[in-house]
Amino acid sequence: MARIPAGAVAASGLVGGYGVARWTKKRPLGGVALAAAGAVAAKEWYEAGGAKAAAGLSAAYVAAFAGSHPLAKKMGAWPAVFTVAGGMAVASWAVTRRTA
Repeated sequence: MARIPAGAVAASGLVGGYGVARWTKKRPLGGVALAAAGAVAAKEWYEAGGAKAAAGLSAAYVAAFAGSHPLAKKMGAWPAVFTVAGGMAVASWAVTRRTA
């Protein structure tokens, strides 16, 4: 079975978490989607780059989520979410590319 790159999982978690929260009007449900994708991505990051890579990218994932909020005030919600999701995908690729 083909594996989905962790960067794609993380980016999808950020976009999907926001989408779920927005469309269901239940922020905790969006948080569940965000956390689930983050856990899957963290497992992949650990396997690809070890504990330091997983910890650093997990911290970046949380920072991307938190950073999307003030960014949304400047550029709008969806553009902010797509911006941080893209940044997260690039960061994931940059850290784990040597083992791919």
